[in-house]
Amino acid sequence: MRGLSSEEARKRLQEYGPNALPEKPGEPLVLKFLRQFQSPLIYILLFALVVDLGLWLAEGAEGVPLESLAILAILLLNATLGALQEKRSEEALRRLKALAEPVAWVLRDGEFKRIPAREIVPGDVVRLEAGDRVPADGRLLEAHGALVDESVLTGESVPVEKGAGEDVYAGTLLVRGRALLEVTRTGLGSAMGRIAGLLLEMEEEKTPLERRLTAFGHRVARWVLLLALTLVLLGFLAEGPSFKVVLFAVALAVAAVPEGLPAVLTLALALGVERMARRKAVVRRLSAVEALGSVTLIATDKTGTLTENRMEVQELIAQDREKALLAMVLCNDADLATGAGDPLELGLLRYAAQHLDVERARRENPRLSERPFDSAWKFMRVTTPKGSFLKGAPEALIPRLALSEEEKARLLEEAEAHAARGFRVLALAYGEGEREEGLSFLGLVLLLDPPRPEVPEAVARILKAGVRVVMVTGDHPATALAIARMVGIPAEVVATGEEIGELSDEELLEVDVFARVRPEDKLRIVEAFQKVGEVVAMTGDGVNDAPALKRADVGVAMGKRGSDVSREVADLVLLDDNFATIVAAIEEGRNIYENIQKFIRFVFSTNVSLVLVIALGMVLAVLAGLRDAQGYLLLPLTALQVLWINFVTDGPPALALGLDKNPGVLSRPPRPKDSPLLDSPSVRFILLTGSLKAGMTLALLLLLPLWLDMEVVQSAVFHFMAIGQVFFAYPARRTHINPLPNPYLNGIIVFEILLQILVGTLAPGLLQVVPIPLWAWLLVLGAAFLAWGLAEAVDRIVWRKEGR
Repeated sequence: MRGLSSEEARKRLQEYGPNALPEKPGEPLVLKFLRQFQSPLIYILLFALVVDLGLWLAEGAEGVPLESLAILAILLLNATLGALQEKRSEEALRRLKALAEPVAWVLRDGEFKRIPAREIVPGDVVRLEAGDRVPADGRLLEAHGALVDESVLTGESVPVEKGAGEDVYAGTLLVRGRALLEVTRTGLGSAMGRIAGLLLEMEEEKTPLERRLTAFGHRVARWVLLLALTLVLLGFLAEGPSFKVVLFAVALAVAAVPEGLPAVLTLALALGVERMARRKAVVRRLSAVEALGSVTLIATDKTGTLTENRMEVQELIAQDREKALLAMVLCNDADLATGAGDPLELGLLRYAAQHLDVERARRENPRLSERPFDSAWKFMRVTTPKGSFLKGAPEALIPRLALSEEEKARLLEEAEAHAARGFRVLALAYGEGEREEGLSFLGLVLLLDPPRPEVPEAVARILKAGVRVVMVTGDHPATALAIARMVGIPAEVVATGEEIGELSDEELLEVDVFARVRPEDKLRIVEAFQKVGEVVAMTGDGVNDAPALKRADVGVAMGKRGSDVSREVADLVLLDDNFATIVAAIEEGRNIYENIQKFIRFVFSTNVSLVLVIALGMVLAVLAGLRDAQGYLLLPLTALQVLWINFVTDGPPALALGLDKNPGVLSRPPRPKDSPLLDSPSVRFILLTGSLKAGMTLALLLLLPLWLDMEVVQSAVFHFMAIGQVFFAYPARRTHINPLPNPYLNGIIVFEILLQILVGTLAPGLLQVVPIPLWAWLLVLGAAFLAWGLAEAVDRIVWRKEGR
């Protein structure tokens, strides 16, 4: 059997198209742009824009309607940025989806090659193993113990036995055995094509963090709108009915609410997800990013995750070496030529190939029947004309030997001793005919899968971060304990799968290494830890791991050796199957959440200062009789200036804070998953620094009229608010830890200060400002530096009280 040639496969791919379901067409950029206006706050601003333009036209359209143009520009800018960010996030997720695209072993040019499932064409021969999702419709050429779960198509939960010549369908799952499939239909022509329309209707849900942030923003909006209404009433009492007061109050309400925060949040998440992808961790669900920052326990597999997944035979202990080598070759599904198959079986073949001709041995001993390996019975049997060859766990095969109980106990003790040295131990046995009892003992195979060199450091880092690590493996308990100690897991208590059923939930919590674990045990382990409040990250690669992966707070699937179904239910896919990558993902998750808190602190500090300046400034103007040149009550800031501070001054530094790197995030314990969006030190920082800047602004508003005209005073106050605010990004970025220097933030702050000076000196009138004298500029800059210094002092006092 040679399969299709590469040239023929290319032709069929052009003829039939890719083996993939049609993707939901992307929303046009224009619709994304228009959807940005679907917000109650934006409706208020649109209403204000229409009313202001109406008044301007009613008054004869004299002059330039600066406020209307500013509101329009901000609406357009906000919608454009939101639409572009959505598009960028979609493209990033599309690239990540391609990284986690399913692959399959396909017979091409006479050998099995691992190719993307979308390149499969009719006529291809596909190799399927337990846990693989059937990639296309087809007919089974070979089937060995094949059991197929067709519930995705039929709704029938009971798997169906399949034999050679029977049809299987795309999307169904091979839960046991192995098979060769000849593909007959792909893509839309397959059974899954009929339900493609349902998949296209699936919508991505918002992450828990986004939902909490939205609710938080709405609560703030209600308070600000209430304040705006109060300001309107005060303005009417002082000035009489005035549309300028109404327009100002509405613009203030919208400017004081950080409606741009979701866009910044999306950007921070998207950047973090891309950084994770560069570190070999593909995030399949954005909600996992938030959960990663709260993980308190990692339940990790051993083989391939903590170790190199490179099983090499170290020793074969056998009296009849020839028969033992034959068992290693015949009771084996791997293909040495292509590298297809389980790493353990490939290791057995590599060793056997040094002593005999593997292909010849297989030709001379064809399979008559077999029992595939399953975790339920822990061994594999292959029957040939020469008899049955078996390989499996010593505790599964040794009790089946035709030996005395004393001899069986001695062999089990010998296997235990080898396992305690860190070896993976396999037993080999032989029986006449199709036999699984009364077997002859062929020997023990000692294999070694060395720990990955980077894992001990990763374990040490994550333990320091307050995250507990337990091992959950199907391996021998002594082997598992030895490897756990090699990589630095503080392991004392070991429990096997048989013992787990007898332990209470409280006793399970004391176990450090779970060995010989059955897939159903993993689910109980996850639930036991979750009951006591642990946030669990669970690794898995098999089809039967799916329930535990789905139940875990963060399900982590293996990208290389993981089954399709484990990748489908997982939140995170490791492209390199490496434990160190889980640690990197947790570090990135914490880093993202840390940065989100920073720009919330920064933005809301501005909101507090703006609200206080406007509210108290209006009261102060009434009490002190402060008036502008036209005789109107002096408002500290115009609506145009408030909008400038909210979008132009706040926006770029907030984005730069999302790029902060926080090397100490793994030096603190995990964040509780139900912790508030803003912790108490952050709330105190926002209130204190916002009040500080507002107090200095009001002081300038009272003192400067002694030397300057009111228009100049108003301009100086505006410049102080804008310049003083950007400096506050520095204390806002220090939360529980001190981040690394951020050159992007430094550059943006210098740019913002220069822009403010240019606006004030070269473009008078642009933002309803007038030129101010040089000494006033020096006073503004000096006051901004003083406010920065005081904010730094406040920040240190706040954190000192928290015992940082």
